[in-house]
Amino acid sequence: METLDPIDAMMLTAELISSPMHVAIALIMSPPEGMTGTTFIDDMYEQALTAPDPVDPRLRRCPHRGVDTGGLWVWREVANLDLSRHLQRLTLPHDSTTSALWELVSELHAEPLDRSAPLWMAYLIDGLADGRCALYIKIHHIVVDGVAGLQKIADSLTTDPDRRAMPPFYASTTPDELTPKQRGFNPLSVVRDVAGAAASGLSLARNVASAEVANIVRGLTTRTVAAPFGAPHTRFNTKLGPDRVFAATSLDRNRIRAIQQAADVTGNDVATALIAGVLRDWLAEQDELPSQSLVALCPVTVRERDAATPDGHGNQFGLGLCPLATEIDDPAERLNLIHDAMAGVKHQVTTRGPGAMLLVLMPAVVPTALSPLLPFGSWVRPSYNLPISNVPGPRERSYFNGASVDEIYPVSVVYDGMALNVTLCSYADRIGIGYVADRDVLPDVDGLIPLTEVALAELEAAVGVA
Repeated sequence: METLDPIDAMMLTAELISSPMHVAIALIMSPPEGMTGTTFIDDMYEQALTAPDPVDPRLRRCPHRGVDTGGLWVWREVANLDLSRHLQRLTLPHDSTTSALWELVSELHAEPLDRSAPLWMAYLIDGLADGRCALYIKIHHIVVDGVAGLQKIADSLTTDPDRRAMPPFYASTTPDELTPKQRGFNPLSVVRDVAGAAASGLSLARNVASAEVANIVRGLTTRTVAAPFGAPHTRFNTKLGPDRVFAATSLDRNRIRAIQQAADVTGNDVATALIAGVLRDWLAEQDELPSQSLVALCPVTVRERDAATPDGHGNQFGLGLCPLATEIDDPAERLNLIHDAMAGVKHQVTTRGPGAMLLVLMPAVVPTALSPLLPFGSWVRPSYNLPISNVPGPRERSYFNGASVDEIYPVSVVYDGMALNVTLCSYADRIGIGYVADRDVLPDVDGLIPLTEVALAELEAAVGVA
């Protein structure tokens, strides 16, 4: 009987009074030649229900707490998994747009997962225009996070358009997947790594102390460092309602690269500056743009993309509070400031260690998430306004049983104190951007889509890219 990590147990308990804690991904596909989206989804659904392939062990267990566990949360494996509880076949009205798909995803994303069964669901959807179809999968964050979930999906795809009889997406790829849990970035999950980081002892303490002092001093003297509790109050930093909204768009990756090369910055800098421009324009339209810069909570990796460890315990990322320079009108200056800010954070993570930086940020992350639940929460300034993350997807165009995966979009988690989450996902020659928000806070989230194109064009013009 394996007990849950303390933070996993806390997330399950907090979910009862707060928001569902699952992450998700949406894939839009074109069926193989000679098939309609409906027939392909019918076949995919039937094969998923009847495939003989073993289910990933992480998807065969559910959390349990009772008298027999002494009140502790433990993992309990389901002996006879009923796949019909986890797979649903849905149909949109004929020739529906992606907006209709996102409305459906918004409704599905707001629904909590059934705790009496393994914590995941998959929805196979047809009815999109041009015969296209979609796959939406959500899974609780205590099972996998967005990064590991995306990797799981990527592993189930192929670059061979002629390959058939492929295992379903939920199939196990290795026989020993049960214990390891690959973790990526989520503000509430960073505590998980603190316990391991604490083992480094005195050296860690010195690094934490020096990083704390450096952040406070630099936060008072430079625009590229955000001091704790230094973000402005926005509508995003509030208690959430029960409903969600989701919108997504896809950009040509070459446009991002062109800005990156012209400005001599990183691709992640460009992505962050792009979202900063979107938020600036949207808040200005609402007459809510603060005079002070918004702050994003961003993961900073110090590991190369191809160096991921299979055991899941080698997280090599830190967290940084990145000022978004939303008070600055010039997109090029905004990009340069974000570049300097992210370079400073990465330097701290590299020199002081990811564990030290996670500890440094904990006093900022936890109060930001908890303060909306407290009666005096409005007295406490947030340390950040939203998370912005950028996760790598498949590098080449991929297929599943001959169907082309055209677009991939992450659907992340929002919770109290963080009513908007923006996640970018690279896939082949595209960058997918997923905006997920609380419906009460940001009902017109689809209004961010045209602003994304505007912000990208503004960046191109500012750095001289045609």
